[in-house]
Amino acid sequence: VITDGTSQFDMKSLTGETIPVTKGVGDSVLAGSVSLDGTVTVKAEKEYKDSTVSRILDMLEKSQDKKSHAQKFITRFARIYTPIVCLIAVLIMVVPPLFFNGQWHEWLYRGLSALVVSCPCALVISIPLSFFAGIGACSREGILVKGGNYLEILAKADTGVFDKTGTLTNGKFEFVTCEHNHCHCKDNQHRELLKIIAACERYSNHPIAKSINVAFGHYADECEVKDSKTYAGLGVSAIVDGVKYYVGNEKLMKEHCNDFKETNVIGTAIYCCSESEFMGDIVFADIIKQDSKDALKALGIAKTVMMTGDKEEIAKDIASKAGIDTVYSRLMPDEKANIVSELQKSGSTVVYTGDGINDAPVLSQADVGVAMGGAGSDIAVEASDMVIMGDSLSKLAIGKKVAKKTIRIVHENIIFAIAVKLLIIIGCAIGIFDENAMWLAVFGDVGVCLIAIANSLRALRVGKIKNK
Repeated sequence: VITDGTSQFDMKSLTGETIPVTKGVGDSVLAGSVSLDGTVTVKAEKEYKDSTVSRILDMLEKSQDKKSHAQKFITRFARIYTPIVCLIAVLIMVVPPLFFNGQWHEWLYRGLSALVVSCPCALVISIPLSFFAGIGACSREGILVKGGNYLEILAKADTGVFDKTGTLTNGKFEFVTCEHNHCHCKDNQHRELLKIIAACERYSNHPIAKSINVAFGHYADECEVKDSKTYAGLGVSAIVDGVKYYVGNEKLMKEHCNDFKETNVIGTAIYCCSESEFMGDIVFADIIKQDSKDALKALGIAKTVMMTGDKEEIAKDIASKAGIDTVYSRLMPDEKANIVSELQKSGSTVVYTGDGINDAPVLSQADVGVAMGGAGSDIAVEASDMVIMGDSLSKLAIGKKVAKKTIRIVHENIIFAIAVKLLIIIGCAIGIFDENAMWLAVFGDVGVCLIAIANSLRALRVGKIKNK
């Protein structure tokens, strides 16, 4: 809790809130928040074990303990398949000679043929190889997968849950619009207003000030700036070319400007006024990535959900632009994990994509957790099952295509191998194949294995399928 001072706090890594939050005396601040433009005295009310960061790590460990992975098909299948085929081979050897006057040497060879062809090496080799090929195809596209079972789950995922900041959006402030003298404008118009704001913000270390200077700093190169002053949590003032200006949020304007007019544009507004009149405003916002909407369409998932710690109006604006079905805002990390848990209880297979410290518990809770590796935190990458090496969400759609193709190849190999083996075993059992059919048994084992392996390698080419 703040006992003295006022400052703006960057809480993006904890709550996903892009815009810094102003905190003053009496306000609580989370462990892990970063003070941007002021000096504050805080009183710790909780021990480390009860802090936000500690609880995030706690939830991460618990959700990993609860997480269950699908067993490999071959492990379950072998428990039933192996004893059954061994028993069938023995019956083929002994039943006809004992009860139907068959020749021992003839039925011994038929039983051995059945035993040879029943060897499950085609399944044992080709199924893992299919997953390895799928993982390799993903890695070519910059998607790291931590296990073949995650490809299996991703292929059947029907619910996509996404963090906002850094996942659907760029995670940094970009210029949106400018308004001056009631005239709406964009691009490089109204340079006078942009020049004044950039000059006033020249010496500020605030993230928004840095964005302003990157975008419009060159407009103010020739300005003479004096008496620059920072008002913690409010903005700045400075004398630019002999005239005093105030630049900051609506609270600063209300203190120094009588004709102040608040903008309706969604984002972070930076207002400007002189001592005599209101000049106008510019708006910065966390912009949606260019490929986000197309990537969500290409993903082909029935239900999409966005979860963020940011404000409701900002969350809804981004969700509408991205085509998201359901929006949750103002969430803490444990609330995100609870929502995913409820979705799973309702029967949904959830793939969650995020990049921040606050996403770690829910990345681990989801059936498949996908971390944005380009700008993602180390703990998010560690907690995830898949990592996109970059910031393009379209990679997730490619990953799902790879997963679906890989599972289809696995099913092809299983059906083909079992069908051929069963046909040969039945042929041996009913006497269609004679004692010279060992060559056919060898084909049913080695030949089928080679064909299945060749089919598995097709998964390596799936990564070349691009999002259209």
